Amino acid sequence: MADGQAAGQTILVVGGGISGLTTAVEAAEVGYHVLLVEKSPHFGGRVAQHNKYFPKLCSPTCGLEINYQRIKNNPRIRLMTLAEVENITGSAGAYTARIRQNPRFVNQKCTACGDCAKACQTEVANPYNFGLGKVKAIRHDHLMAFPSHYYMDPDFAATEEAQKLVAVCPVGAIEPGMQATVTEEKVASIVWATGWKPYDAEKIMPYGFGRFANVTTNMRFERMADKFGPTGGKITRPSDGKEAKNIAFIQCAGSRDHNYLPFCSRICCLASMKQATYVRSQYPDSKVTIYYIDLRAMDRYESFQKMVEADTEVRWIKSKPARIDEDPKTGNPIVVGENTLTGVRYEEPYDLVVLATGMEPNSATEAKVPMSDAQYDEYGFVVSGGGLFSSGCSSQPNDVSGSVQSSTASALRAIQTAVNAKG
Repeated sequence: MADGQAAGQTILVVGGGISGLTTAVEAAEVGYHVLLVEKSPHFGGRVAQHNKYFPKLCSPTCGLEINYQRIKNNPRIRLMTLAEVENITGSAGAYTARIRQNPRFVNQKCTACGDCAKACQTEVANPYNFGLGKVKAIRHDHLMAFPSHYYMDPDFAATEEAQKLVAVCPVGAIEPGMQATVTEEKVASIVWATGWKPYDAEKIMPYGFGRFANVTTNMRFERMADKFGPTGGKITRPSDGKEAKNIAFIQCAGSRDHNYLPFCSRICCLASMKQATYVRSQYPDSKVTIYYIDLRAMDRYESFQKMVEADTEVRWIKSKPARIDEDPKTGNPIVVGENTLTGVRYEEPYDLVVLATGMEPNSATEAKVPMSDAQYDEYGFVVSGGGLFSSGCSSQPNDVSGSVQSSTASALRAIQTAVNAKG
């Protein structure tokens, strides 16, 4: 469709992870204007936090960079970071969205030279690494950050040190006094792609996350395995920094359990298998144990499971462990439970235990659709209807491939709504 035909027909995409990026480029490349809104300082979402994809075990940076280039080269896509949709009124084809643009405290002049971060003395827990390690209060999150402009934490922006950094910047990009702004946008349709967050493992009291230093989660482990992560890619014990060579993965940690997260997130089994390859690759003398209820590796991923199963140093125990204890002398977590197949009880110590926590849709908590008639399923995923379409992990648990397919479909449905409104 020619650009002239699509003029004035804007599609609002909320969420800048792989789903939102895909939706935006698919709609824009056939002639529609897109407003892409992301609440964090950078695009990329959860995918940017991963070390590798399964089943090819390649870096996610390639796929993200391709989408970033498509966005940079398309004038129909308008980007807003640190922005939140506060309210949506109207109906399909004629919505009005009120959007709050929060301050970055660094303007468009920023070249990401890093002089401000070098001069900054204040450090905070690194949110990109799930609190592992420290990072400067003015920064960008990672080497692939897009846009590459730095940003400043709001609390830090109010300090005297932030004011002093103004003189440090060679291009005049730092503005500690920057204020939030609110705008209203007319859009024809909306794609909700706010993604997911890891389920809070501290809620699973018997497993001791937050109490035992050497009990971690799958997403924290993913950051640890990344060479740009908090340990430089070394798989170590948080308690003492020693190499972790005897590691247990506990599947369905809080998932498929009505006390916690009642549904299956579909990707956790494969994520643990992938992470088992990280351990076995880094430490040839390592041992991995995977505790599982049942294993889900659908379609083309079955061959990936068979590859991991072929490793004799990866042990599989059919069991949902009852609890995790800690050896006070060694700091070793001890997994306690019963093997479902043999009936044999076990108490096994490990260097590190990784909890495979599931996906909790952001739309169930902090990213609800601000529309009076928005609908959700029983788990908090957004139900498409009218001119609102959910995409990726806002619609159901999805891996990256499934999220891309879902987002392409959502882009087509959003375009159809725009066509009907115009016609």
